[in-house]
Amino acid sequence: METLKVENFGPIRTADVTFGDLTFLVGAQASGKSLFLELAKLVEDRAAIIANLKKYNYIINRNNLLDAYFGSGMAAVWTSDTKVAFDGKAFSSVTSLMSKNEAGEEKVFYVPAQRIFSISDGRPKAFSEFDPTTPYTLRQFSETLRVFMSVGLGGNTVLFPVNNRLKNLQKKSFDGSIFHGGKVVMEDDNGQRKMRLKTGGMNIPFMTWSAGQKEFLPLLMAFYCVSGSPVQVMNKDQYECVIIEEPEMGLHPQAIMSVLLEILQLVQMGKKVIVSTHSTVPLEFVWAFNILKKSPKSKKEAAAALMKLFDGSAEGPGMLSGIFGKDIRTYAFVRNDDETVTSFDITSLDAFDENKEVCEWGGLSSFATRASELVSEYCDG
Repeated sequence: METLKVENFGPIRTADVTFGDLTFLVGAQASGKSLFLELAKLVEDRAAIIANLKKYNYIINRNNLLDAYFGSGMAAVWTSDTKVAFDGKAFSSVTSLMSKNEAGEEKVFYVPAQRIFSISDGRPKAFSEFDPTTPYTLRQFSETLRVFMSVGLGGNTVLFPVNNRLKNLQKKSFDGSIFHGGKVVMEDDNGQRKMRLKTGGMNIPFMTWSAGQKEFLPLLMAFYCVSGSPVQVMNKDQYECVIIEEPEMGLHPQAIMSVLLEILQLVQMGKKVIVSTHSTVPLEFVWAFNILKKSPKSKKEAAAALMKLFDGSAEGPGMLSGIFGKDIRTYAFVRNDDETVTSFDITSLDAFDENKEVCEWGGLSSFATRASELVSEYCDG
């Protein structure tokens, strides 16, 4: 997965993205980021996706593929004017997506923004429990979690903390900012295994957790699936790319930093990672990364400096020792006056750039900039 160029797809007029080892997409709500990322998975994994849908008794053809994948009623996102080019290969019609290649395995692990619906009652739902309006990415994500949590943990009923899935820094940070000394377990509940949080002498059912705890749990399980010790039910090495939508949902900035550090671990493992976000935290990291990468300091010194962002002195600079050999890119999806969307490469994040999308980080820093200017003007007056 190197490049994806799209024209006239849903709200997107033009989007041209060259993926780095780590790529961030920013933009306002409904600016087409999710559609763009779902399309990236579809063109990369089309043969495996079609085979998987057929396994669940879908009869797939060019007339219903988009509804089956994006959700019922979504086929209209592809029009006669739509053009898609993925890694140099053109897809001029839905028919061209109907791969005749051998299915193989899905290469893209997709963590959707709607992930809370995968465990809305404290247990991962099976693929077939969702109705046809649900995007394939959510159905498959939920099914993957269901299988992993059923047998992938080797019978262990404790979901957090576990010893072989996260490094100590992340475990401590996730605990301190999200679970506060609590333990997440799976317990029998009327014949079903459901999640509970044991903390302060209480045994708290999933629906009464905080919003942040509920949002974070499926993301934590996703990290377990693609990192840590191998498990028999899942080949983590099949996934060459990980797409994560809005990892910051419901989280305090301290927890977002911990999530970001885990994402950086995936990148250093050799995974290509693509993240959509509405948070400034990842872009603040990229801004610092860009400057340190150009500095005359050695990579070891730069990595040690970068780790200070994460309060990770106990772990040492080795956690980020490989990150300066990676390519990190950032793109903004921006609405035009006619309500269509165009992508912009804002990788430099240069605050002095003449392009507003670059200097205001796709709009994420615009409010802070205006507040600073207002205070400066008021105080000067």
